[in-house]
Amino acid sequence: MTGLSILDLTPVRQGGDAATALRETLTLAQLADSCGYHRYWLVEHHATAGVAGAATAVVIGHIATHTKTIRVGAGGVMLPNHAPLVVAEQFGTLAAFHPGRIDLGLGRGIARDPATMQALRRQPNDAAAFPADVQELLAYFDGRGPVKAVPGEGADVPVWILSSSLGGAQLAAAMGLPYAYASHFAPDQLDVALAAYRGRFQPSARQEKPRVMLSLTAIVADTDAQAQLLFSSAQHASDGKLPPPVPDYLASIAADRAAIIQKMFRHAAVGSPDTVARALDAFRERYKPDEIIVTAQIHDLAARLKSFEMLAKIAAA
Repeated sequence: MTGLSILDLTPVRQGGDAATALRETLTLAQLADSCGYHRYWLVEHHATAGVAGAATAVVIGHIATHTKTIRVGAGGVMLPNHAPLVVAEQFGTLAAFHPGRIDLGLGRGIARDPATMQALRRQPNDAAAFPADVQELLAYFDGRGPVKAVPGEGADVPVWILSSSLGGAQLAAAMGLPYAYASHFAPDQLDVALAAYRGRFQPSARQEKPRVMLSLTAIVADTDAQAQLLFSSAQHASDGKLPPPVPDYLASIAADRAAIIQKMFRHAAVGSPDTVARALDAFRERYKPDEIIVTAQIHDLAARLKSFEMLAKIAAA
């Protein structure tokens, strides 16, 4: 199952808390490891009640320690929140503990409220320095930085550029790095971003040819109706804790709101095993990704685990 991975958004469920969410993340990661998923990536969010993934490197270390073979990484670290040297040291440390299993996906992040930006010691427009920060981070790994990253220098850590827009695709192409696009929530620029990345890619010491990973919401249940019910949690989620499913959710809201949700989630494989298998085949045929990384915001842990287990069987068939 080389081409199928998991993006865990570390959801905090209504009725639960962050500690429970992190324990559930470990449970899912261990299932993914046993089912043969290729990578298990964790997110970075701050001051968000519905997401437990704030200390990304810490969570990665815990997951890698308690799994066996699956690659574990960041999907991703929002580099403007951190000094590049510190990120190099953190991921160099992770790679020292878990050789050949650590990935580093880098993103600009999104603009947050002023209080959160201040708490992160962010400055206005500092995301504009993202390309230079990526270059600096790579220099630490390659031993070309202004100081030595110890650990970090010489670490075997694949670096990916993550984005939900054209800008990230252009940067990944110019730097010769693998590229991951957030098609699970930002489908609008997918086609133009892929064309730009593949068409402008410059080979580098890290990557000889373009390598694309696309994210996709994937929810599998015994029937289409059951899967759609589970999917409703993601459809009416906000920055708050992940809500329980709502029967016939789209039919219960205004038509214009329902249309926005359907457009945002148009790259989703939701249904019975046969339905999801067809959706995955169609997605692969259209976009030809080298890898697919799937996410599933499912309120019930048992249903979430079952969905990923069923998805692994589909991919292996």
